[in-house]
Amino acid sequence: MGGVPMKHHTKSKVGRRRSHLSLNPCQISACKNCSYPIRPHKFCANCGNYKGKIVMARKLKIKKS
Repeated sequence: MGGVPMKHHTKSKVGRRRSHLSLNPCQISACKNCSYPIRPHKFCANCGNYKGKIVMARKLKIKKS
C-alpha cells in the first residue's frame, strides 16, 4: 500500500503550526559617514567605516593606458 495520511489536517491547525515560520524584514540604517544604506553591526561597503573608524580601505581601480 502507498502512503496515506492518517487524519485530515484542517486549515486552522496547519495555520497555527505555520505561525512561527514567518520572517522579519531586515533592519536597514544609513551610514553616518556617507549615508549609504547598511545593515546593523556591519561595516559600510561604500566607504569602509564602522562606528566612525575606517576598518576596510577602499580599493582604487588603476586604469591601464
